Amino acid sequence: MAIRHGFMPGCSLPSYSPTNIEKTIEFLRGVYPELSVIQKCCGKPTKSLGQVDLLKERFGGLVADIKDCKVDEMLVACQNCYNMLRESDAFSTTSLWERIPEIGLPAEVRGKALASDVVFSIHDSCPVRDNRAIHDGIRWILQELGYKTVEPERTRENARCCGFGGMIVPVNPELAKKVMDRRVKEMPTQHIVVYCAACRSSMLMGGGKAWHILDLLWGRVVTSASQPPENVLASPVKAWVNRYKSKGVIARAIK
Repeated sequence: MAIRHGFMPGCSLPSYSPTNIEKTIEFLRGVYPELSVIQKCCGKPTKSLGQVDLLKERFGGLVADIKDCKVDEMLVACQNCYNMLRESDAFSTTSLWERIPEIGLPAEVRGKALASDVVFSIHDSCPVRDNRAIHDGIRWILQELGYKTVEPERTRENARCCGFGGMIVPVNPELAKKVMDRRVKEMPTQHIVVYCAACRSSMLMGGGKAWHILDLLWGRVVTSASQPPENVLASPVKAWVNRYKSKGVIARAIK
């Protein structure tokens, strides 16, 4: 029996870029025609805040929805969602960044940035600092695209928090800003690539120029003169508008 796949982009990525959501779904649908797409909170924010009952309610609801879709394997773009969903034995969970190297990139994007003069510093997401397969997947994608990269001193399993984790921004914004500034200063270059939309927002707030890896995959070639997209997550209104647009993208995709 064929394995039925699901895709979950998380919360911050849909709030950042409906376009990246749409193009990623199109890409995955080309490989898995019966792909299901779910946009729902995994419960991680409630876990960080110690709201145990609310966590059980939200996570339980998500697992129930995935079961209703009869999904055997969930592909996730968010590192927090990845860790949360792995707690369920009702389906398997795989990071999108692990799967892409296995299925390959479309021919039209491979090598598209070979002529770019930009050098990207790679910021790894701290929730998966111990997952080398995800780290390797990100670097494989960048290499296939043709971008030059450099590693900061604290990278992979030694990566530092971007300043957005653990709900620190709403609880202690001044401390969050210090962590953001420190992380950006550790980067060998001003241009930074991340694979978490919240991390991208932190890098921008810390004074860096940051792109999500999906920006590089589906968007125009970035050069040293390029300016990063707007920090949409800094505006709750813009973020919610984008999330609403992403829901529309998903609704059209599943018809």
